[in-house]
Amino acid sequence: MDLPSPKTPNTDPTGFASPARDYFHGGIDLNKHLIRDRTCTFIMRVSGDSMAGAGIADGDEIIVDRSLTPRDGSVVVAVVDGELLIRRLAMHDGVTSLATQPADAQSPASGALAALVGKLTVWGVVTRCLHHV
Repeated sequence: MDLPSPKTPNTDPTGFASPARDYFHGGIDLNKHLIRDRTCTFIMRVSGDSMAGAGIADGDEIIVDRSLTPRDGSVVVAVVDGELLIRRLAMHDGVTSLATQPADAQSPASGALAALVGKLTVWGVVTRCLHHV
């Protein structure tokens, strides 16, 4: 009995095309997702664990936007007596304070609050924290 020889395999694609193909416009641009104003945004590397309770650990990079207005509860980079600090800003009854949030603190209020006696300059507002994995 002679069997017919197989035909060449069908080279036409089968299945459905990816619906995402219509929306692909190139690579991922992190500037679009993480930065509001490129001219006022900086990345800084963190040293120390005073804000570990807020998710900012030693060695992380933070994105700091200098164009934003700090509000009560904002995590800020502040200049106090010539030193850069990352702290949570607290403004109550006309008194401005900076709070640490160590890993063992349950909330910013349980961190150390320091009423500012020296000159305080808010350098920028922290908008994102980039962790190393």
